[in-house]
Amino acid sequence: MNQRVVSSTVLPPIANKQPHRLSIHGDDRTDDYFWLRYRDEPNVIAYLEAENDYTKAVMAHTESLQTALYDEMLARIQETDLSVPYRKGDYYYYSRTETGKAYPIYCRKAGSLDAPETVLLDQNALAEGHDFFELGLFDISPNHQLLAYSVDTAGSERYTLFFLDLAMGQLYPETILETGYGFAWGNDNQTIFYTLMDEANRPFKLIRHRLSSAVSDDELVYSEADESYFLSVGKTRSDAYILLELGSKITSEVHYLDANQPEGKFQVIQPRASGIEYQVEHHSDSFYIVTNDEALNFKLMQTPVTAPAKDNWQLVIPHRDQVLLEGVSAFAKHLVVYERESGLPTIRVRQLASGEEHFIQFPDPTYSADEGSNPEFDTEILRFNYTSLVTPRSVFDYNLETQERELKKETPVLGGYDRTQYASDRLMATATDGTQVPISIVYKKGLEQNGAKPLLLTGYGSYGFSYPAAFSSTRLSLLERGVVVAIAHIRGGSEMGRQWYEDGKFLKKKNTFTDFIACSEHLIAQGWTSKEQLAVVGGSAGGLLMGAVINLRPDLFKAVVAHVPFVDVVTTILDDHLPLSVMEREEWGDPNDKTFYDYMKSYSPYDRVEARDYPNLLITAGLNDARVAYWEPAKWTAKLRSLKTDHNCLLLKTNMGAGHGGASGRYESLKEIAFEYAFLFDQWGLM
Repeated sequence: MNQRVVSSTVLPPIANKQPHRLSIHGDDRTDDYFWLRYRDEPNVIAYLEAENDYTKAVMAHTESLQTALYDEMLARIQETDLSVPYRKGDYYYYSRTETGKAYPIYCRKAGSLDAPETVLLDQNALAEGHDFFELGLFDISPNHQLLAYSVDTAGSERYTLFFLDLAMGQLYPETILETGYGFAWGNDNQTIFYTLMDEANRPFKLIRHRLSSAVSDDELVYSEADESYFLSVGKTRSDAYILLELGSKITSEVHYLDANQPEGKFQVIQPRASGIEYQVEHHSDSFYIVTNDEALNFKLMQTPVTAPAKDNWQLVIPHRDQVLLEGVSAFAKHLVVYERESGLPTIRVRQLASGEEHFIQFPDPTYSADEGSNPEFDTEILRFNYTSLVTPRSVFDYNLETQERELKKETPVLGGYDRTQYASDRLMATATDGTQVPISIVYKKGLEQNGAKPLLLTGYGSYGFSYPAAFSSTRLSLLERGVVVAIAHIRGGSEMGRQWYEDGKFLKKKNTFTDFIACSEHLIAQGWTSKEQLAVVGGSAGGLLMGAVINLRPDLFKAVVAHVPFVDVVTTILDDHLPLSVMEREEWGDPNDKTFYDYMKSYSPYDRVEARDYPNLLITAGLNDARVAYWEPAKWTAKLRSLKTDHNCLLLKTNMGAGHGGASGRYESLKEIAFEYAFLFDQWGLM
């Protein structure tokens, strides 16, 4: 950061509170900032607002840059735009946006794309009067006459469910509170299934409801007592079955119900067994089962609907050491298999009658591909999405028989974007144990690898999530200014298979952090950047990554952006009353076990803050965050401010009306990105 003197009077005061003491495994821990979790106390909100005031004061000299960045990012977006319509039954469904409106409008046309438009739901109208708005559920009934939708106006991920008669344009009288994402229509168009949240923000109950009946009369179908399990409900593409899915981080259980008999009783496919995961897809008289049972990278099985238990599972695709089977989609004549090999996603198509197979080919050295909207079962057209670091998100329709693909839409990038001016590549860094770690990288052509360029490196490395190498139009504001952007595909994700995930969790979690450091050092050694020009960014568990690496190597980074960082690992997972804490023990370990406690404490960013120099830091939080409570970044900031020995920038920015995902609406989201980029440009001296 350019050295600027900011009056100490704008520094937020640290309240003089009694420290919180905890003794576990003979370790007496003292937390001086535990009081920040009591949001109902006026001094807590005052403290967060003081931090926001301080951040605004420190960043005041960048306001014109923030405005310029916002304007140029907005100028690349086609504000009035249309999604690619998809067909379901006799209707074509799509969404569109309008200039000046923050949210999409959902529409449909009957019979053909030339038919008149019917507006189903205008999110902008629903969002009026709310600082935050998020649409959760949008689900049309089987007869296309009714719409179920849910909204969250706080960022808490607890939704209110509504039902709309599309012909009459009138809401049903019942409104259902505290619902989750899961939902399914019975084929009678009157019976619906929804999920309820517990106090820890865990969907734990499945409820059956009849339209126009009192919510108080709703029937409890299933209640999950194990706090490590989430409950969800959905419907098969065939529309034949409703699936009740129960899952912890390492174990699955699926129940099924004939959608034509929605008043019936769910039947279990295979009872849960610790460590065994499985997913279910329906086709004709069979279920396809993707499972890790004696198959680390998963395998595909087939079983009769009439006798679906494990004893009847027959092998379709065996386990392979070098290929991760991520999922399957069943269509009337084809099976589409989604896999990952050598760190890259692949799509394999199998003709069910003949068994013949082929792969869909992709052109870039690093890319992302996934399934698009495919609600129709009896079709030979697969819709998929493709993007790379230089290719905007593209929607393709692919003929499963002829292997012909049709580009339906490439997301427009206004202002004359020319992808030939940019290059992407895939590099390999060597970790401390010799493991080769992939790096995806993008830059403007003509760049000299002389160590003089600023570079922004990101990563995640948790929950088996494979970080996608995807295009971002906002990223052009970095690339056009000579910034290199890279993604570290570190252990803890699944880029290189399930073992890649297993080697970055529990008592191997530190591999995630040392892999990221190895990627950073590789980029410096190869002349892509230098310590003085390297900035890093991560969010949530990626924010934990940021906290861990700056404790290990604070000298390696010029600037760090940590969004909603999960940094108080031990205290949070010890607290059974907090959202997600119990189930998180299957990702990080149970700190009630001394072995895990000692290991987790040895890397927990909050516990490892010391009196030393740290990089320039921008830390964000959401007051209503249901996943990483606001007090984790707030406590971390306070402890850093108290102990750090440098004069570098330390900023906390709390969104007082949002949750884990930050601001809602496309315009407010762009403002947050502009703020982050302005912070980075200031550190790089690119003002």
